[in-house]
Amino acid sequence: MNTHKHARLTYARRLEMVRQMTEGGLSVADAAELHGVTPPTARKWLGRYLAEGEAALADASSRPAHSPRSIEPAKALLIVELRHRRMLQSSIARSVGVSASTVSRVLARAGLSKLSDLVPAEPVVRYEREAPGELLHIDTKKLGRIVRPSHRVTGNRRDSVDGAGWETLFVAIDDHARLAFTAMHPDEKQAQAVLFLKNAVAYYATMGVTVQRLLTDNGPAFRSREFRQACEGLGIKHRFTRPYRPQTNGKAERFIQSALREWAYGWTYQNSAQRTAALAHWQHHYNCHRPHSGIGGVAPISRLSSSRNNVLTLHTYPARPERNPGANSTRCGSCRTAEQLQGIL
Repeated sequence: MNTHKHARLTYARRLEMVRQMTEGGLSVADAAELHGVTPPTARKWLGRYLAEGEAALADASSRPAHSPRSIEPAKALLIVELRHRRMLQSSIARSVGVSASTVSRVLARAGLSKLSDLVPAEPVVRYEREAPGELLHIDTKKLGRIVRPSHRVTGNRRDSVDGAGWETLFVAIDDHARLAFTAMHPDEKQAQAVLFLKNAVAYYATMGVTVQRLLTDNGPAFRSREFRQACEGLGIKHRFTRPYRPQTNGKAERFIQSALREWAYGWTYQNSAQRTAALAHWQHHYNCHRPHSGIGGVAPISRLSSSRNNVLTLHTYPARPERNPGANSTRCGSCRTAEQLQGIL
């Protein structure tokens, strides 16, 4: 029973009241005064009790016993059946003899409002390459240039900077280790894509990882002859995602979401140069310190094969922390090494 908070009578109080009138000899008026209700209310519950017993004292549904405008179950089933034959809602309404709003309501309840709902959802296929370098994902994300903090910081949509332009974030992520490499470029044309690819391959080489295969979307830069020649020169097999299927490159897409949330939009930057400078620090944090849920809650760098000549070794066997003369905090040897690698590229 769902009784509101101001109810005078609950089921137990109603039963007590009618028993006082039937068994205790209390009058309707006296029983009503005792329980804080009007005599008509006491008489109503007494009548229900005498007619149907104790069950009649429970709260009844307010829904009417008969709804003349409700659709018959057979017609509702027919609407769903016609929808499975890919008929439009207007055609179904004419065929069944009901209004279009009724058809829409029935299909909404059945989860068939759109024709695309008739196509079964494809199962999620999760895969992972067995070793670092077997597959590299590359993707891009356009970001507005920052001239000064504007509407995203102030909250005023009118506080914008017109004509600031765009710059492009290129990201590369290893399919097995989830080790990422990022860089800001002025645009996403083929020259910048080729430059990023070469820098990414060089970065992974310093980690002891040889890139064998590459997966990108179907952007013009990645489809260009220059990019194809760069892949051939580096000995990389290039593959493309299925059109309109960003899930195929899901690891790069997911990395971009993390980068936007934790780096690009996670702090207030005074200009684009400040945001770009913060990217290298965030990338190192992502690779060497940030737990990754997709690989068991460890940092991506921990999935590289152990070697005393790479950054993983310095994390596994940390050197004595040294103080950076230009900073107020200590950094491990791997942090310094990662920053040096960034400076090389």
